[in-house]
Amino acid sequence: MIVSEIEKKIITQEQWFRPSGQRVVFTNGCFDILHRGHAVYLAQARDLGDLLVVGLNTDASVRRLKGPERPLNTQNDRAFLLASLACVDYVILFDEDTPENLIHTVRPDVLVKGGDYTLDNIVGADFVRSRGGIVTTISFVDGYSTTNLINKMSK
Repeated sequence: MIVSEIEKKIITQEQWFRPSGQRVVFTNGCFDILHRGHAVYLAQARDLGDLLVVGLNTDASVRRLKGPERPLNTQNDRAFLLASLACVDYVILFDEDTPENLIHTVRPDVLVKGGDYTLDNIVGADFVRSRGGIVTTISFVDGYSTTNLINKMSK
């Protein structure tokens, strides 16, 4: 895939147009250091539908959530890396602390989060369910986390 094709997968909320007849899967996160755990998680999420949309926290949002030393990679670099994955169809940045507004824009059929979430504490779950959608979790790949990688690199 050439660079311009990858960049076309990074869109704004205003550019989002929900394709008819396709099952849209949505997940979100900071994805500060992309690792195997992320790749497996995203591939499994994509298997739940026809199209995977990844909501990506902006740099300002990551700083508010993770602290002033994060993110390690800029939002543009993180978006590009995510968009370069074959399983990711679109990446949309959001600046809020939660993806609630973006979920209302995307209107996914399936809302997915990692296994550290319970179905009761997934932002946007009520909205997705109210539209007849599914909310689910995917187990993490043991041994892979951004925090573990940061700790390992700092030693």
